[in-house]
Amino acid sequence: MTHTDIIGSRITLPLALTLIAFGVGIAGPFHFDDYSLFAADFWHPFPTRPLTYLTFWFNLLIAGRDPVVYHLCNLAAHLTSVWLAWRAFSKLLGNETAWLAAAIFAVHPFQAEPVNYIFARSSLLTTLFCLGALYEWTAERPWRATTWFVLAVLAKEECATFPLFLVLLDVGQLSRVRSIRAIGVMLGVAAAAVIRVALATNSPSSGAGLQAGISPGEYLLTQGTVILRYLRMLALPWGFTVDPDIAPAGLPLGLLAWAVLLGLATLAIVRFRTTKPAFWFLGGLILLAPTSSVFPAADLAADRRLYLPLIAWAPCAALLLNKVRPALLVALVVVLAGLSLERTLTWRTEESLWADAVAKAPHKVRPRIQLARALNPVRALQLLQETETIAPSDPRVASEEGRVLMIMGQPERALVAFGRALALEPNSAAALNNRGTALQQMGQAAAAQQDFERALARDPCLFDARWNLRRLGVASLVPSQCHWSQEQRQSFEGH
Repeated sequence: MTHTDIIGSRITLPLALTLIAFGVGIAGPFHFDDYSLFAADFWHPFPTRPLTYLTFWFNLLIAGRDPVVYHLCNLAAHLTSVWLAWRAFSKLLGNETAWLAAAIFAVHPFQAEPVNYIFARSSLLTTLFCLGALYEWTAERPWRATTWFVLAVLAKEECATFPLFLVLLDVGQLSRVRSIRAIGVMLGVAAAAVIRVALATNSPSSGAGLQAGISPGEYLLTQGTVILRYLRMLALPWGFTVDPDIAPAGLPLGLLAWAVLLGLATLAIVRFRTTKPAFWFLGGLILLAPTSSVFPAADLAADRRLYLPLIAWAPCAALLLNKVRPALLVALVVVLAGLSLERTLTWRTEESLWADAVAKAPHKVRPRIQLARALNPVRALQLLQETETIAPSDPRVASEEGRVLMIMGQPERALVAFGRALALEPNSAAALNNRGTALQQMGQAAAAQQDFERALARDPCLFDARWNLRRLGVASLVPSQCHWSQEQRQSFEGH
């Protein structure tokens, strides 16, 4: 049997299990932020992840709003990453351990979210290109590795610490860095990407940086508990959810979590040149740093953030398990694939995805609102009324309740709900527009017009308010700075 035959036979199982675990996800719908690809012209402002958005643009040209092609692209990217992981791990670990590392990377339940969530494609692509860079780096082709890394940064900036991972790899294996100049170029590219993202997060809708709703210090404290949660889920794969209920950690708990992590990291540093799992453990922490350190994000934890670190933590797990009998290892990988299949089936519909999230975070508002949007109006209204007892001061609940009542043809009750949302959030242009919509349905055109005009005074680019004014026969010019989608402009101008 030739070397190529050996490679083919060893990679077949991970690839086959990948298709079993995630293949049914091709028939899944769009979810959550996926719809933002159609809601506005996403090239304005210019995205911080242009390569990822370019693939979305191609999907739009080919398939429009058919999710199948989008899901196929995500699955293809993951399959390619599994193959690249096998090639890179084989050079670093040898074939016996590399197949297990590639298999864990392929089918661990952490991968279900990035593979099935179309908008998470940036994580898939940046990891794919980082794996290409890792292979070229270990093959003594540093400038090819640099090219791969540039592509990774263009896909997503979270790979910014990958050059440090390569430095760690070289220091651990060779006691030298293969190419200082190439690392310098990579770090320069990474720094430019981080600065670009930092400037982009000034947008109120970014959900990151100053807009995340949490300070860098609070975020850092919380990430200690989040990383420990990730490690627990890596070893004991249960508790996965699209919207975990993670509360900001207080000072004592946050310091305790970081003390545990620093203890583990110190032990790994001491032994990373003599114990391979220690090196890979440190590598995973380095790769996780951009999303789990001092750079705040509105979501304190997300399963998809483990996709890139798993190129280090999967080999770490494989090395720790290399004394286990091969039959048991195959059984372990099959079990992981089964768990991933279960998660993929959860992603098959909006209702199943958000019902699972509500079950695992029963007191969190966002998954309840998302679930309500997937239910029929009667069930949705019941859920929202229950949610109102949990979060009586949250304007999102009242707004969603009003939307459901409008669908049910009850504008009088919707007006009460929208009024409550406006009282809770007096400066909200959307709340004013919603109240105006209810008034319009009740035949109170003059009052509705006043609400639409007040909404535009707060947000001149609010499409719904301008559209509603146009329906009342009130002409208005769209400000040039409004970045509406082509579909929105055509519908507005053609009305």
